[in-house]
Amino acid sequence: MQHIRNFCIIAHIDHGKSTLADRLLECTNTIKITDGQMLDNMDLEKERGITIKSHAIQMEYELNGEKYVFNLIDTPGHVDFSYEVSRSIAACEGALLVVDATQGVQAQTISNLYMAIEHDLEIIPVINKIDMPSAMPDEVEDEIVELIGCDRSEIIRASGKTGEGIDDILKAVVERIPHPVGNVDAPLQALIFDSVFNSFRGIIAYFKILNGSIKKGDKVKFFNTGMEYDADEVGVLKMDMIPRKELSTGEVGYIISGIKDAKEVKVGDTITHTARPCETAIAGFQEVKPMVFAGVYPIDPTEYENLRASLEKLQLNDASLTFFPESSVALGFGFRCGFLGLLHMEIVQERLDREFNMDVITTVPNVSYMIYTKQGDALEVHNPSGLPEPTMIEHIEEPYIKATIITDSNYIGPIMKLCLDKRGELLNQEYVSGNRVELHFMIPLGEIVIDFYDKLKSISKGYASFDYHIDSFRLSRLVKLDILLNGEPVDALSTLTHQDNAVGFGRRMCEKLKELIPRQQFDIAIQAAIGAKIIARETVKQVRKDVTAKCYGGDVSRKRKLLEKQKKGKKRMKQIGNVEVPQKAFLAVLKLD
Repeated sequence: MQHIRNFCIIAHIDHGKSTLADRLLECTNTIKITDGQMLDNMDLEKERGITIKSHAIQMEYELNGEKYVFNLIDTPGHVDFSYEVSRSIAACEGALLVVDATQGVQAQTISNLYMAIEHDLEIIPVINKIDMPSAMPDEVEDEIVELIGCDRSEIIRASGKTGEGIDDILKAVVERIPHPVGNVDAPLQALIFDSVFNSFRGIIAYFKILNGSIKKGDKVKFFNTGMEYDADEVGVLKMDMIPRKELSTGEVGYIISGIKDAKEVKVGDTITHTARPCETAIAGFQEVKPMVFAGVYPIDPTEYENLRASLEKLQLNDASLTFFPESSVALGFGFRCGFLGLLHMEIVQERLDREFNMDVITTVPNVSYMIYTKQGDALEVHNPSGLPEPTMIEHIEEPYIKATIITDSNYIGPIMKLCLDKRGELLNQEYVSGNRVELHFMIPLGEIVIDFYDKLKSISKGYASFDYHIDSFRLSRLVKLDILLNGEPVDALSTLTHQDNAVGFGRRMCEKLKELIPRQQFDIAIQAAIGAKIIARETVKQVRKDVTAKCYGGDVSRKRKLLEKQKKGKKRMKQIGNVEVPQKAFLAVLKLD
């Protein structure tokens, strides 16, 4: 155990974690780097240059003639994936805090850092990208000193690209990060911090052993679910999985036991022996809470079962995705999925398309609301169509978030305007260093869900960083806005919105739908309504055939007779005709402004 070090890398998105991880792997001769970001193995990750999934890998390092084993867990940096980060942090004793020398400390760095400090991790501050012409290592050093109160001498300057400072990092890992502590003779207690799905071997759980040891062929049980399995194979994680006969306290590894059902492997669960179980589970893990809900429906209704299977498989690789069945009048059967945020929702959609060839329609995303009825009941509603009648509702509460925005002081004005337009309130602002400001806002989560992040980035030219956590539910004047096509409500387009914004939003929505809905043989009335009151209307004009073309001269009554006949036909059509809403219309609502 003296020679094991478990650590993770935490940083804001795009600060060079994965590149730095590649360098560490190269310096310890774990792998040959053939192309960048070897740990990010999903196509999506490579394309977008972001880490979506945590990756664990083992390295060997020699210092002063002694051999050390490093277990590195690379973590995502985006605010949506902070749950992945919390799991990785729980499996480590130390963390590399990576800060970009050109950008300085960002909001996500701070929130991940606090998470690491709560778990009592030893923090090694690293300034990355010092080879860049625009690097400002001295200013960034000031920020780090102010943030964690360390000595300047403790901060390591490095570059993932050139490999400068990598040796110092490896030495610091050995010297500063404590080795894992635990009792080898105690009953087995191992923490599951991640799981992946393999179509041949079932579910592979990654774990870290806190106490005891595990051998191949042992009978094990998962503490929280109570399920029992045989450990068919245990081993350690290099670029591939390497089987071992036994793993003991402090080691990080994987277990394959032929599990087929995703629900049986709960991330954060404890593995123990059936014959000699541990007394308590490892504390500090909670069920992940989705923030944003959206309906996901197959374009072809017969694909419903395939969509269920695809979502279940996706859930094996992404523990933070939740879903339950629902049905819609307009779209048939589908699922109401819970996501951590908008990026997460986008990624899930992309992965459904690429990995499972599923064509899906996604409805307008919304958050969960607390509805208090006049009978004194409290309901949690994820979907506007599940709202009781307006006469039954006493009041509605919506979730508020506490947002931290770090930005250049030149952009304070536009950012404040953006937040205030979104019904936010400024709590306080403080200068972090030089001309960088930290702003704290209380904003309704529902206002952030659709396009807040994109707008913030474009206002601040990409400089502002944003991080948030749920604060509380507050009373709000919300109304349900319905969209009617020819008098029929399209439940997939209904949204909950604030009373003051409802009329403008309804009008813009009608105008947008008028552009997107193709013309039919009959008039289509598009209306926005709150309850029984229509607040906006647009009409998609019918396509008409010129039935009077054959009449030249003669009595006008001949023309009128033909037009009357056509009018009757159109009326009949309107009664039986249904309007197809194209997929673009559902997405257009997200980008209304």
